[in-house]
Amino acid sequence: MVTSGAPVERTVERTQAARGDEAISFVDRAVTEVAARVDGTDTDAMALVMLLHRVTNAVVYDLESTVHRPAGWSWSAWRALFTLWISGPLEPSRLAELSGMSRQAVSALAKTLEADGLIERRDADRDARSVVLSISRAGELRLTSAFRDHNRREAEWAAALDADERATLTHLLARLADASNRPWVSRRHGTGATT
Repeated sequence: MVTSGAPVERTVERTQAARGDEAISFVDRAVTEVAARVDGTDTDAMALVMLLHRVTNAVVYDLESTVHRPAGWSWSAWRALFTLWISGPLEPSRLAELSGMSRQAVSALAKTLEADGLIERRDADRDARSVVLSISRAGELRLTSAFRDHNRREAEWAAALDADERATLTHLLARLADASNRPWVSRRHGTGATT
């Protein structure tokens, strides 16, 4: 019987580290296997995109499970609310563009967020057939509270790198974001890009 949390915590830490090692070893194995099977494979590009995807998924899952689900909403709801909080009132199509979601997803999500009292809907001034969505006072209060936890978790992730590494990675990711505007990139209307 374990009487203190220390051995359990060390086991959890080892398990989490092993999962990280497994993810990296899978990327290494995938790059090696594909290079052997497909001539001309750009293995550096493959490793970069695979790792970027895996890290992004891990961060999003962690933030959603530790901050946003306990706050009572999904990652998509967080993105929509955060976008409205920063941008102010938006038509659903613009909210979709800025939050990186489809218009259909925003439409369905807006109904839920409105029913929960987190956003408000009004007719657009220039077109009575269109609507404008805005974050409600209750939504703003809940978002501000959740943002504190969200940002603490972001800081924990960022702490894996020193200040120079963080600055370099942020610069490099901004360069990749700029590349998303190239004509050959398939995307929704805009790149998304909210926290």
